[in-house]
Amino acid sequence: MGTYNFDQIIDRTNTNSLKYDFAVERGKENDVMPLWVADMDFATLPEITDALEERVRHKIFGYTYPKQEYQKTIINWMKTRHNYDMKPEWLVYTPGVVFAISMALRAVTKEGDAVLIQNPVYYPFTNIILENDRKLINNSLHYEVKDHRGVYTIDFDKFEDLIIKNSVKVFIFCSPHNPVGRVWTRDELTRIGEICLKHNVIIIADEIHEDFVYGEQKHIPIASINKEIEDITITCTSPSKTFNLAGLQLSNIIIANSKTRKLFKKEIDKTGFDEPNIFGITACQAAYTYGERWLEELKIYLLDNIAFVREFIDEKMPKVILTIPEGTYLVWLDFNDYGLELRELEDRIQKKAKLWLDEGIIFGKEGLGFERINIAAPRKLVEEAMNRLYEAFSDL
Repeated sequence: MGTYNFDQIIDRTNTNSLKYDFAVERGKENDVMPLWVADMDFATLPEITDALEERVRHKIFGYTYPKQEYQKTIINWMKTRHNYDMKPEWLVYTPGVVFAISMALRAVTKEGDAVLIQNPVYYPFTNIILENDRKLINNSLHYEVKDHRGVYTIDFDKFEDLIIKNSVKVFIFCSPHNPVGRVWTRDELTRIGEICLKHNVIIIADEIHEDFVYGEQKHIPIASINKEIEDITITCTSPSKTFNLAGLQLSNIIIANSKTRKLFKKEIDKTGFDEPNIFGITACQAAYTYGERWLEELKIYLLDNIAFVREFIDEKMPKVILTIPEGTYLVWLDFNDYGLELRELEDRIQKKAKLWLDEGIIFGKEGLGFERINIAAPRKLVEEAMNRLYEAFSDL
């Protein structure tokens, strides 16, 4: 029995929760169970709540900015958790990772420049590239089924060929990868970095899921591979995924290259964004100071949830191909063996199962027939969701 109760079910309705309170506005029925957005249904670290309550009792909420102690907590977290040595002056604060990626893209490219991604991937990457009038280049991850499991790898020859043919300026890299759950190996990271160095490609690394890595897998920041790769990398991190603090809007962006950092800050200045959220500062510092034990217990709980989903699928829904996540708390499910059209698949999930999942197609055409399910919820909810899913497909 652990210290923390992850089985507790907390009613999140009527809290302005994007996950729970906007089903109708997003075209869903009001009674669906939401397991879509990467937002956990657990009470956060108690020390975060305590720190926020203490800050509220101060009763004054004027302009704020992180001091050296805040920087030290981030530096220590990156060193102890991910073996990455960084300097305080490399830090830049933004209200979110997606915002940061957009600012980075504006800082190091111009309209019409080619930007590479690897679908299926976190869909805001596509939106950011297109809305900023950049050219989207896609190196689809290679998918195959081995021993009834989905397996994703990078086609490096195609990766480099696309960079050369399209004069790619930036690679937006998801590490760990959302939605397929890959945790990239040192060899893979080195090869990516070497290709990008060879062709003067800047890497924008979305590493927001860095703390959710399981078993013998280790998250390796791509910037930590060597100084040359570090010099071309913009690393996007945040406590918001690890401790479920997205509503507090604070991300920590790490940029070793002083010229790139200056350009990045200039783009932020154009938006008028200045001081980070006061509660984001407080929560992040508490999280990175006191959160290791909580995180380790949470990862054990999430691993158990993943194992439950895997066993359930294997026993009751063998037509579904599951990609076992090496990282993240998102499970990627392949329903293509049912032979359903997209609309019929979604109708079964939303109308019969009464589940709100993320449709695979939003992650790129490579996600057609797939679904992404968030298992960061009390086991009772995960069990109910899987039973609903089974009943919705039991006639096939």
